Amino acid sequence: MRKLLILTSVCLLFTALNGYSQKIRTQKEDTISFWKKTNKVGLDISQISFVNWNAGGNNSISGLVKGKFIREFSKKNTNWKNELIARYGLNKQEGQEIRKTDDQLQINSTFGYRTDTISNWYYGAKANFLTQFYNGYNYPNIDDPISRFMAPAYFFLGIGSEYKRDDLNLNVYMSPLTQKTTLVLDRRLANKGSFGVDPAVYDAVTGELLSEGKRSRTEIGILITNQWEKEIWKNINLEHRMSLYTDYINNFGNVDVDWQVLLEMTVNDFVKANLGTHLVYDDDIKAKEEINGEQVEVGPKVQLKQILGVGLTYTF
Repeated sequence: MRKLLILTSVCLLFTALNGYSQKIRTQKEDTISFWKKTNKVGLDISQISFVNWNAGGNNSISGLVKGKFIREFSKKNTNWKNELIARYGLNKQEGQEIRKTDDQLQINSTFGYRTDTISNWYYGAKANFLTQFYNGYNYPNIDDPISRFMAPAYFFLGIGSEYKRDDLNLNVYMSPLTQKTTLVLDRRLANKGSFGVDPAVYDAVTGELLSEGKRSRTEIGILITNQWEKEIWKNINLEHRMSLYTDYINNFGNVDVDWQVLLEMTVNDFVKANLGTHLVYDDDIKAKEEINGEQVEVGPKVQLKQILGVGLTYTF
């Protein structure tokens, strides 16, 4: 649970720094603030235990710490939106070691400028950064991590245009020129060629290492993102996020997909239930299957994660 405490500390530090900067800005200015902020932190916990239960089962407990922080500047024809999204979850079952269930650190920043105050179209620039906090494993093997902090990490930077409707909580961003950089800073994973980077080269006879694997991979392509949020029923909110990317040079038309759907159901001001799905397809991430007792690389596959949780959420 130490990782949960670390993530909680990061969220609290970000909030404290923002509060301090807001206080200084308020002291210096008596004018109306053009900044809008949202802070949301939460903790989901689930637990199950059995005593003389005839049908059997394993005792287990799970915890998920999450935070979402938004800072948006809007003045006349200028809009600048920044997001920090962090999630970390652990599960402990009877007879098993602690296992990770969720791990995400994401930073989004979009800057837009429009020629008049009527138009919903902005000339825009977007930057995205995505990685994880801690090691990931192909359980039950916990000796060789299959992912680590900054391995992988993805960085997008591009220019384009954005259609933004605040009244509908809708935006669509389209960029014909976006750089995607994949970072694999762990040497072992880089030498294996994980996440699409060039692997190390070995002598075919002696097995001697001739050259190290690359720690980064850069692509230039088209990026389209879409975000929409709506209260579909009373106290039930739906949030949709989608990112589509294709590279101009390597397999143009082969689209990388990152699609998240979250349904948030409000019980009261602090208790909420969440139901979500996260679908990922990346041609550079090769799946593995066990064939005749050996792990064999079989190529890219659709990755799907489903999330259901009930817990405490505090918005300020």
